[in-house]
Amino acid sequence: MELIKKGAPQYKANLHCHSVLSDGKLTPEELKMAYKDHGYSVLCITDHEYPKDHSDMTDSDFLMLTGYEAYIRKFENGCGDVMVPEIHINLIAKEPHIVDYIGWNDQYCKYAKDPDVRAGFNKVGSQETRRYDAEYINAFVKCAGDHGYLCTHNHPTWSLEDPAMIEKYEGFFSMEMCNYSSYLLNNTEYNANLYDYLLRRGKRIFCHSADDNHNGYPFGTPGCDSFGGFTMIMAENLDYSSVIKALENGDFYSSMGPIIHSVTIADGKIRVECDGAKQITAHFGGRHTPHAFGTKEEPLCKAEFDIPKTYKYVRISVVDFENRRADTRAVFPEEFI
Repeated sequence: MELIKKGAPQYKANLHCHSVLSDGKLTPEELKMAYKDHGYSVLCITDHEYPKDHSDMTDSDFLMLTGYEAYIRKFENGCGDVMVPEIHINLIAKEPHIVDYIGWNDQYCKYAKDPDVRAGFNKVGSQETRRYDAEYINAFVKCAGDHGYLCTHNHPTWSLEDPAMIEKYEGFFSMEMCNYSSYLLNNTEYNANLYDYLLRRGKRIFCHSADDNHNGYPFGTPGCDSFGGFTMIMAENLDYSSVIKALENGDFYSSMGPIIHSVTIADGKIRVECDGAKQITAHFGGRHTPHAFGTKEEPLCKAEFDIPKTYKYVRISVVDFENRRADTRAVFPEEFI
């Protein structure tokens, strides 16, 4: 099994981004140019409670995905409390012109102030008061899926979510391994431990990283929340349907910097090739995590690990010399036996 096929195209993507349509500081056009100039090929602008089709900005070497970010809180009026858990969900449209508003709630839609814009949203699904409980969240995600969206689980650490609560969720295709904006704020929004917790309990979910950028600080300054967490997507082509297919199939990996060139599972071994790294580690769902180290003089560019007879899943992490990580999704035994 080739989890990452050597030589296959890899498109750099930011799947979580905010513009002036909600609480970001840059226009959609400015965001596109900034990410294109920094070597990205895919951008999904996910403004809060503001579904918007930006596909008119797609060109031959840059793809705009359609989406938005929804949130669910414990209070009926949609107000947040920094000491109380909540959940944020990105809805990525499987087709560029899908802009349905799932679970319309006037209390949550605070950025679309124009009455004509609000009236123009295609409101679908239950419009009952949102509830922060697993039953409601799962129904929301299912409704989104029924209307053509892929749902990601955003920044669970920043959201103060309990792993036992997260374990009850169903229908998310991926969770944010690194949410870079939150990572800058709390230095804890790298969710590898949570990811392994869920995998050990049999949850089938992928992982990705994203900026969640609002651009309150200029590019190049320490507080800039762009270009720090990204997703490398192994799509056959840089077009909407190919990228969505790759996301659905888990043909992508999470990174803050390292680039992984290949991951192959065969003959009871997992083999990895990457850019020069400090460490490569194999994760099998237990305490034993085989690893290999490189030095700046002799960076590590490949590694091979035996897959133990007793294992729950296989995944790889890579760390570079700036301590930035990349993580693949988990592969379960039935996928390659």
